[in-house]
Amino acid sequence: MSGTGLRKGLTQYGDTEFSLFLRKAFIKGAGYSDDALDRPIVGITNTGSGFNPCHGNVPALIDAVKRGVFLSGGLPIEFPTISIHESFSHPTSMYMRNLMSMDTEEMLRALPLDSVVLIGGCDKTVPAQLMGAASVGLPAVQLVTGPMLSGSFQGQRVGACTDCRGYWGKFRAGEISTEDIAEVNDQLVSSFGTCCVMGTASTMASLAEALGIILPGSATAPAVSAERMRLAERTGEVAVHLIQQKLSINQILTPEAFVNALRVLFAIGGSTNGLVHLAAVAGRLGMEIDLHKINQISAETPVLVNLKPSGTHYMEDFHKAGGVQAVLHELKPQLNLDVMTVTGQTLGELLQGSRVTYTPEVIKTREEPIHEQGGIAVLWGNLAPQGAIIKQSSASAQLMEHEGRAVVFEDADDMALRIDDPNLDVHPEDILVLKRVGPKGGQGMPEAGYIPIPKKLAQQGVTDMVRISDGRMSGTASGTIVLHITPEAAVGGPLAAVQTGDRIRLSVKDKQIELLLSAEEIRQRLEASASDRVLPDGLRGYKKLFLESVLQANEGVDFDFLQATEITRSIP
Repeated sequence: MSGTGLRKGLTQYGDTEFSLFLRKAFIKGAGYSDDALDRPIVGITNTGSGFNPCHGNVPALIDAVKRGVFLSGGLPIEFPTISIHESFSHPTSMYMRNLMSMDTEEMLRALPLDSVVLIGGCDKTVPAQLMGAASVGLPAVQLVTGPMLSGSFQGQRVGACTDCRGYWGKFRAGEISTEDIAEVNDQLVSSFGTCCVMGTASTMASLAEALGIILPGSATAPAVSAERMRLAERTGEVAVHLIQQKLSINQILTPEAFVNALRVLFAIGGSTNGLVHLAAVAGRLGMEIDLHKINQISAETPVLVNLKPSGTHYMEDFHKAGGVQAVLHELKPQLNLDVMTVTGQTLGELLQGSRVTYTPEVIKTREEPIHEQGGIAVLWGNLAPQGAIIKQSSASAQLMEHEGRAVVFEDADDMALRIDDPNLDVHPEDILVLKRVGPKGGQGMPEAGYIPIPKKLAQQGVTDMVRISDGRMSGTASGTIVLHITPEAAVGGPLAAVQTGDRIRLSVKDKQIELLLSAEEIRQRLEASASDRVLPDGLRGYKKLFLESVLQANEGVDFDFLQATEITRSIP
């Protein structure tokens, strides 16, 4: 991609001067002058969609970004990419994330862009865009759409989607009526924007701010606020300055920046999905996250943010309390301060030059945290030789050291068929096990890890049980849930050997998850089930590409051919 502006990445006609001549002729059809076309070009991704209310403010954001680009002497040009929404992506949004990253990457390569503003918000869009941009390496700045506002139901604040799950659980248990669940449904999403709790969308926005790839303060400003629009305008200005400073995304997303992001992930009680997405972005840059060292960082990093699902507040409270910048100030002694940010300043310079006053009810100090250790722990054992994770900040204390009888569901269809059967042989002290919802077995690792409490137990007042799967869990969910069992059952991981009646031991204190069977018994069972792991015939298109190429959770669930050709750095 030699040259700049319209001269960059010319279409191949065998005559470069003709290629430029033709390109200018066509774009002048949109009314551009030669003066405008001589300016540096800032691309703006348009991820708006009628199926994506999380991105409902994208048209207004694009206008604000354009204003900022114009004010700084650049030429803004928007272009469309895939838009992904959690609730409108079958079979799961994670299945589409890699496709969006490929779409983003190839458009960044194909178009004559000097820099790009990546507009995303809903869970998988921000990591997809960062993955694509990291693979290309041009100057880039992220702009998140921002969280929605909370609503109100019978005098109580509610918001997507922790309260979605909470009220649905009450409905399943018979605690609220059909009329109640319909009424709360009208209040859970009260505006455009992403979930207003510390789910995956808010987590990824916060991690982007910790990485330095978005503007300070922009992770938390509400989607419908004037502040969000001002941040969008400033983002457009920054996109031009990045060109002038020759500051590419690869100079910002460094190993040291990823360590900062991991600390923030643990301090905010962030989504378990954050680890998967960070691993995927890092893999594009030739880095891998060493899960063996994650627990050390988590042990050193207390949970500071009192937000649902690990706490009680909402994103608008977090924003008013100081947001991610306040968390960074509190973590300052533990951070790498020399990392560069999109502002052209280092993180240390930014924190030195800013004053943050934060609300202790929402953001705690390291001396008086919500939890002494970080929100996520990595587990090891014969059930998860390559690791598993648990969101310990939202688990039940009495269940984090537990041994119980396995009640096994072979896949999501089996679970749907039997979970509410009144004759299901299950007791509160049992451990629910769900297989084949990992990257291959679940065609995208769906958020099925939040196994519902069997209805007959829910109606008895049971609100939590130990649950284990090779799938994911929504960042908005809570419970004593072991996720990302790796390798997954569908590729012959030990989880495939578990049968109803087996004993499983969970010890979060010792970071262990063990199937209480001999190695020989596990081996024999896996050999007997090997035929179940053959890919189905007749695969085609993206599904074929996905199932043949997807990696495991510890590698970010990316495609093997999209990662860097060589892993050269370990994080931390």
